[in-house]
Amino acid sequence: MTDTARRILLAILLLGVFGIVAELFLLNHIEDATQWIPIALGLLTVLLSLAVATRPTSATIRLFQLVMILMIVSGGVGMYLHLRANMEFQLEMDATLTGFALFRKSIVAKAPPALAPGAMAQLGLIGLAYTFRHPVLGRTP
Repeated sequence: MTDTARRILLAILLLGVFGIVAELFLLNHIEDATQWIPIALGLLTVLLSLAVATRPTSATIRLFQLVMILMIVSGGVGMYLHLRANMEFQLEMDATLTGFALFRKSIVAKAPPALAPGAMAQLGLIGLAYTFRHPVLGRTP
């Protein structure tokens, strides 16, 4: 991978992280500890992005990869939590809902958007792509 491609991936990652963190603050996504996790991971991503862009070492690249894996996991967990909250709400509205009907109503609900946390997973994948065969890691093809 060229240095230019690597820089473009890092810029896309940072743009996405800034957007998600700003949106989470605007949506007041800070009510409990679990809601702070994507914000904390976003801020950590920004700090580590600066480190890997300016002074990459094998340690900072590996730590960056770990945070990207945590971003992917947080995206999956966030989708589960959003879907579960939607299911609970739908059951309060109509206790007779079950199976696919409950799932369908829950997955298309607007608040909280069930699939929105998947953006964290996408950003984590972009970050991992940035580190693919990073020259500092000294991998051979």
